[in-house]
Amino acid sequence: MTTSKNIAILGASGYTGAELVRLIATHPQMEIKALTADRKAGMAYGQVFPHLRYLDLPTLTTIAEVDFSEIDMVFCALPHATSQEVIGKLPRNVKIVDLSADFRLRDPDVYAKWYGGEHTQQDLQKEAVYGLTEYYRDQIRSARLVAGTGCNAMTGLMPVLPLLAAGVIEPDDIMIDLATGVSGAGRGAKEGMLHSEVSEGYRAYNVAAHRHLAEFDQEMSLIAGQPVEVTFTPHLLPQNRGILATVYVKGDADAIYGALKAKYDEEPFVYVLPFGEAPATQHVRGSNYCHLGVIPDRKPGRVMVFSTLDNLTKGSSGQAIQNANLMLGLPETMGLTMAPLFP
Repeated sequence: MTTSKNIAILGASGYTGAELVRLIATHPQMEIKALTADRKAGMAYGQVFPHLRYLDLPTLTTIAEVDFSEIDMVFCALPHATSQEVIGKLPRNVKIVDLSADFRLRDPDVYAKWYGGEHTQQDLQKEAVYGLTEYYRDQIRSARLVAGTGCNAMTGLMPVLPLLAAGVIEPDDIMIDLATGVSGAGRGAKEGMLHSEVSEGYRAYNVAAHRHLAEFDQEMSLIAGQPVEVTFTPHLLPQNRGILATVYVKGDADAIYGALKAKYDEEPFVYVLPFGEAPATQHVRGSNYCHLGVIPDRKPGRVMVFSTLDNLTKGSSGQAIQNANLMLGLPETMGLTMAPLFP
């Protein structure tokens, strides 16, 4: 057995921070040494998240109070713009997985366009590796800084990238219709996220303007070897966790299914359902698994490809730990093989 790796979670008072704590609490080779939340500094973690009060955890502190000399891995769960400023000041001895959007986009001009401000850490951006583990595994192993994917982006990329790589779909005709739970909007107080505003409703948001479009463009164009721009419409589901994407493509259903099976049959966290079955969010809830399905449309040559994952686990904190395992020389699946919660 190797010595446990010391972990710091910056921005631990949000949903992704709590999910990191929940998962790392049972990780056999990670130990939480520091938890930060500047506005809640001095509070016990169980006061902020009572469902985790049974854990023996450090008291929340400010980032300035953390002794990074004893930290092996930092998970940065801070908002974009804030994250890049904090990471720019961290010592070089620590490895970092950033859960914000700050290091996902390789082109700083594209970042400025979609996030409304200049990137201030462009040298760090050049060394960041995009955190889609199933595609960047080798680069992640040797990386110091990994940029976690957007949860919506991951849900759409997982089914589409193998199809573009195999050339079995038309790259200029991809439509992604996606529905996501409210925890994807974060824990901050927002009028539109009130229970009375969300429950018993279903609505589209950020139509034709969602920031994850930039990730779709970047990753799909790279693997296709040509510019790819998808049509993407996200919808808000009146549930806490989960994302389900329905992707409409042109191609042969058998070839599409074969491409997904060829890519993912050996992947530990991606499961391709039997042909003709569609996945459901409740079957991946609380887990690090992604389920994919393929169903031919009644119109010849059109196919529906489905993808579902838990936005807080595989879509964020679970994927972050999957990447951290690789960066720390640990088995990729360590601490992440828990079964989904059902019902």
